[in-house]
Amino acid sequence: MSDGGGQVRQRKKSASDGGGNRPRKSKFTSSTGSSTGSSPSVAQQHQMWARLVLMVGIAAIVYFTTFRTREKKFATQREVLDLRTQPLDCSRPYLEEISKFAGCIPANCGRFVSDKIVSPAEAGILLDLARAGFELGQSAGGASILDLHSGALSKGTQFINVYRLPEAKKLFTSQHINVYRHVKDKVQKAVADNFRLNVDSLHLTHPTFFSRLTNGTAKTIHDEYWHAHVDKETYNSFHYTTLLYLTDYGKDFAGGRFVFIDNEGKHNRTNVYIEPKRARVSGFTSGGENMHHVEQVTSGVRYAITISFTCDREYAMADPKFALEEAGEEDETSETNATSA
Repeated sequence: MSDGGGQVRQRKKSASDGGGNRPRKSKFTSSTGSSTGSSPSVAQQHQMWARLVLMVGIAAIVYFTTFRTREKKFATQREVLDLRTQPLDCSRPYLEEISKFAGCIPANCGRFVSDKIVSPAEAGILLDLARAGFELGQSAGGASILDLHSGALSKGTQFINVYRLPEAKKLFTSQHINVYRHVKDKVQKAVADNFRLNVDSLHLTHPTFFSRLTNGTAKTIHDEYWHAHVDKETYNSFHYTTLLYLTDYGKDFAGGRFVFIDNEGKHNRTNVYIEPKRARVSGFTSGGENMHHVEQVTSGVRYAITISFTCDREYAMADPKFALEEAGEEDETSETNATSA
């Protein structure tokens, strides 16, 4: 029995030896392809996905380290600012031009904001004037203007001369004009003080106007106020730009922040925000160092006044009271001519 059992064990060993000469089937496919050779294996798919994720990650890192846009709040609605400034290097074209005007060359280009130049009471009177004026006409789109100097008033998709409307004489009283002129003088002095200019070298220039912005759909190019631009390129006469805000961001309207766009090198950019506040004044040099735009208003109504200054006497303009007087003189002349005819 022991011999017989030995024979059985020997046969099993032989069978095992015989099986060792046959190639075993691999549990996994070759790294060069699947068992069928027609589709990638699971391992290959994992490899490809890993490479794809790595490439996307590298691309994202390159993008966000090369093209960066930062945000900075220059003035919030909650703050009450005596004065906040930011000096900047003048753009070369601006500096070359303004160097022709002695007494009007800034110590530094840049920007400032203050809540102490114009009083809330003065801003309230000007807001009443603006609202009354825009009762006589508004743009069909989201941006309306009222220029007390030229008389231009948005009306539908066109502009009309507000001084040709009989109602204008009742709305624009001597009090309104006197406050407007007084505010303009205070803003002019603030520009001169902040940029160290001779105040007499600054002259009010066109366009200086009230603006009324809403979330209305733009009908003409004049309604598209949100495009980035440089004032000196848009208006040749500008050397210094100021804004007086008449309503409050976050209370009277949403959106509508003023945004400076500061380019730092080729790919880096910082958006610098001013949140409008009633009676707040912001001012800046009008060259390429102060590219800017206004965010689209999403609700409510945003009122402000743009007051612009030039160093070139050729572009200086008179105070708006003369526009009223000239309108009156034109009416009298018309009546005289009609009577003579």
